[in-house]
Amino acid sequence: MKTFQNKVAAITGAASGIGRALAIELASRGCHLSLSDVNTEALAETAQAAGAHGVKVTTAALDVADRDAIYAWADRTDADHGPANLVFNNAGVALGASIEGASDEDLHWIMDINYWGVVHGTRAFLPQLRASGEGHVINISSVFGIAAVPSQGAYNATKFAVRGFTECLRQELEIARAPVSATCVHPGGIKTNIARAARFDTESMQALTGRGSDDAKARFEKLFRTTAESAARTILRGVERNARRVLIGADAHAIDLTVRLMPTAYQRIVSGFTKLSMR
Repeated sequence: MKTFQNKVAAITGAASGIGRALAIELASRGCHLSLSDVNTEALAETAQAAGAHGVKVTTAALDVADRDAIYAWADRTDADHGPANLVFNNAGVALGASIEGASDEDLHWIMDINYWGVVHGTRAFLPQLRASGEGHVINISSVFGIAAVPSQGAYNATKFAVRGFTECLRQELEIARAPVSATCVHPGGIKTNIARAARFDTESMQALTGRGSDDAKARFEKLFRTTAESAARTILRGVERNARRVLIGADAHAIDLTVRLMPTAYQRIVSGFTKLSMR
């Protein structure tokens, strides 16, 4: 896909962060938009900013944990715009907790959004992407889909799952010679609201890292160095190149290289740094 002019893109989690930045950047390039999020007030702000570029923008209140709602949104997108060319499965949440300390409820919550939201979003739109004749699936994983870290076991699990799902999808589409491709995106620290909106199990976080939830959120946010706007541009360059994997930020590149050089030894390094931070 060499141009986004007059294409149709569906974006989940479009009310803020990378989703909002993608919407505005695509609109500036002449792409029509079907946007969704649970936060309808902020979503309306995104739609207004994107619509200022003269493209057609529709919105939907959507919880990506609701499979039927995703399929209904896909149908509305087709009815409003015609077949979508791109779907960005971007909506996601975070959970800070040890493996033992996380509740079953929180584990299901994060899996339903981060993993099943991507699966259902992909499957709901694939028929449209095929029908468009030039389709692309963009699934947002994380640098934590490349390397695992303490207190992020549930988040790691969802993002590793997105990576495996998307890489398999890409291969299957190639085997079928489908007019659709797929890219997995691994952002590092991006300046978004994900840490502030995360769930934390304070007791297990304190025991594992020596820090409470407020301190953990503050430390995470200090690591967020890449802007959402820069991330959006990097993602779209990846789509234009038909990249299999897109890394965003110097931290993502550094972590990816570390895991390539030390596929198992990196775990000892991470454990050691965690222990030192508790002193």
